Amino acid sequence: MAQLIGPSLIQDQLRLLPFVLTEPPRGLPGSLPARVAGSAQQSTVAITYSGQRLALAYQGANFPPYPSDSTVYALLVVDDSSQRAQGVLLYEGQRPPRSYPQLGMVSGGDKTIPLYGVRVDWGGVSNPHCPLLGSPASTP
Repeated sequence: MAQLIGPSLIQDQLRLLPFVLTEPPRGLPGSLPARVAGSAQQSTVAITYSGQRLALAYQGANFPPYPSDSTVYALLVVDDSSQRAQGVLLYEGQRPPRSYPQLGMVSGGDKTIPLYGVRVDWGGVSNPHCPLLGSPASTP
């Protein structure tokens, strides 16, 4: 259920400007989990920087094949309580307005898409036993 509803709830946060990131969070790891919204297959992104902007490299076979100037973008998802980056979701749909702060780019093969960021209530959009991004929580 989280695989279907979670990406939609996260995308809705883009409409609430206080939740839109204006700069990349500090202390990002070398990689994060990534997924195309609506897809069950999880991949990863390798994280590097190009100046002050993020330059993420998608490590997977299901990168959207036909990004255009108005469709396909990525969201860096940050937990609003811990300020910890949870991963990256790729969306095939209308991009945010040009006025939104872009944190960097995500590349997959010879394609590149813009990266935006959003803070969310992570516990409200992801189930620890079937997480939207990352590995399932272990049960004792």
